Amino acid sequence: MHTDARNIDNNSLLEGDLCIIGAGAAGISIALEFIGTNRKVILLESGGLEYDPATQSLNKGRNIGQAYFPLESIRLRYFGGTTGHWAGFCSTLDPIDFEERKWVPYSGWPFKRADIDQYYKRAHLVCDLGPYNYDVSYWEKQNYQAVSLPFDKARVRTKMWQKSKPTRFGTKYRNAILNAQNIHLYTFANVTNIVLNESGKNVTGLQVKTLSGKHHYVRAKNYVLACGAIQNVQLLLCSNSIMKNGVGNQNDLVGRFFMEHPHVNSADMILAGKYPMGLYYENFLTSKAFGMLALSEEYQRQYRLLNYSAQLMLPEDSKLREGRTDSMPADAKLVLDFMTQFDSAKKDNEDKNQNIKNYTFSTRIEQAPNPDSRIELSATKDAIGLNAVNLKWRLSELDKKTIKEANILIGKELGRTGVGRLRLRDWLFMEDPPWPLYLAGGAHHMGVTRMNTDPKKGVVDENCKVHELPNLYVAGGSVFPTVGVANPTLTIVALSLRLADHLKRLD
Repeated sequence: MHTDARNIDNNSLLEGDLCIIGAGAAGISIALEFIGTNRKVILLESGGLEYDPATQSLNKGRNIGQAYFPLESIRLRYFGGTTGHWAGFCSTLDPIDFEERKWVPYSGWPFKRADIDQYYKRAHLVCDLGPYNYDVSYWEKQNYQAVSLPFDKARVRTKMWQKSKPTRFGTKYRNAILNAQNIHLYTFANVTNIVLNESGKNVTGLQVKTLSGKHHYVRAKNYVLACGAIQNVQLLLCSNSIMKNGVGNQNDLVGRFFMEHPHVNSADMILAGKYPMGLYYENFLTSKAFGMLALSEEYQRQYRLLNYSAQLMLPEDSKLREGRTDSMPADAKLVLDFMTQFDSAKKDNEDKNQNIKNYTFSTRIEQAPNPDSRIELSATKDAIGLNAVNLKWRLSELDKKTIKEANILIGKELGRTGVGRLRLRDWLFMEDPPWPLYLAGGAHHMGVTRMNTDPKKGVVDENCKVHELPNLYVAGGSVFPTVGVANPTLTIVALSLRLADHLKRLD
C-alpha cells in the first residue's frame, strides 16, 4: 500500500507494529521479510517513487576532512535509495574481518563470519546474484580464460566478486511493496525527530514533516533506522530534546568511526609473458564474476596490515578513475548512471586485451577504524529544520602503510614466480607522503553507529539494537565495526535479513 504523505490530512497519526525509516537496500530487504505476516509495517521514505531534486537537496553537507564527493550527489533519496546508481559489485567479508586484531585498534565484530553465512546465501537471492560460491577454483572451471595467476595462496590470493544486474531495489521490489496489504509505504515523509519518553529509555514515536509543510506522527512498537550512514547519524544527533547529546550518544560514539574504502592507483604491473587475464580484467566488466588480487590472511597477520585488494585495470581506463573525484558533478541526477558511463568507456575487444601486458593496480583497502574520522552537525539548517552535516573523513598511517607494504609484497611474489614486475607509484616512496589528489572513496559509508556488545565501545549491540533503548534498531553499513575490502551492499542486505529474523521473534 502506498500513500503520499503530502496528500493526507495535516497532523495525521500513523500507527503500526514496526516502523522502518528509509526505503533503500536495508529498509526494503526488511520490509520484504514481513509481507504476509500479521505485523503492520510502516515504511517511511523521504523521497518519492522517482528522483526529486528538492528532496535530494536535503543531502547537502560540507566536506571538512580528506577530499570527498559532494554529499548531495553520493546518496540517492527516493524509493530504492542508492541502489538507483549502484554498480552491482558484491562480495563477502572475510573471516579475518570479524576478528579482533591486536594491530587494528577498535577491530572485532560480536560474532564470526560463519554466523552470517545463511544470511549471505539469502541475500544472494535478493540481489539477483549467482551461486553462493566465492571459491576461485569454482569460477576458473566456468571459463577457460578465467585462470588465476600462479601465486602462493598463503601469500597472495585472488578474491572473487560477483555482479548483480545491478538490481534496482526501487524497480524490482516496487510492486511487491505497493501490493502488500500489511506494508504501508509513505513517500515524501521526512522524519525530523525520534521522540523518547521522559526517562530517555524508550522510543514513543516519530515526528514527520513533508517539504510542503505538513506534520505527521508515527507510533509503533519497534523502529528501525535505515536511512544510510550519514542520515542515520543526522537524525540520531538532531533528536536531542530529551538526550542533549542525541539518541544513542551517551558515550559520544554516534558519528565517529566513519569508514570508506579508499581507492587509489598505487602501482603498474608488467607481465613477463602471455597470461590469460579474463579472471581479473575482462570479467570485471562483462561477466558475472571477477577477481582482484588480495593479501592472504597469513600475510595480514605476519606484517600487521589491513585487508587489501587490487583491481587490475588497463592504463587508459585507470586514468578515468584518477580524475573521478574532481569530475564528479554536484547534481545527483547527473551521476545516476556514472558507473554505466565509466563501463562504456572501455574498449570491448577481447582479442586485443589478451595481448596487453601492462595493468594498473587500482587499490582499494580496508580503512582502519578511526574515532576522529566522523560526521558532525553544522549550524546550517536544511529545508525541514534539521542541522546539516559536516563530514570529516580522516585516514591513518596504517592505511598508508598497508598500501605501500602490500604492493611490495605482491611485487615480490610477481618476481618470485616470474609472472612479471611491479612498479610502485612515486608518491609511496616519499617521506611522509601526502595522499594523491586522485584518491577517492567507493561511495561506501560505514561505521558511524558501530556494533559492539559494550555500550562504551558501540552504538548498537549484536542484534543492531541501540544500547539502552529496547525498541530502536539501526540497519545498514553504519553498524559495521570494520569494513574489509568487499563492497558493502551484500553484507548490508545479509545483516538486514538477520535483523528481520530477530524482529519477527519479538512479541
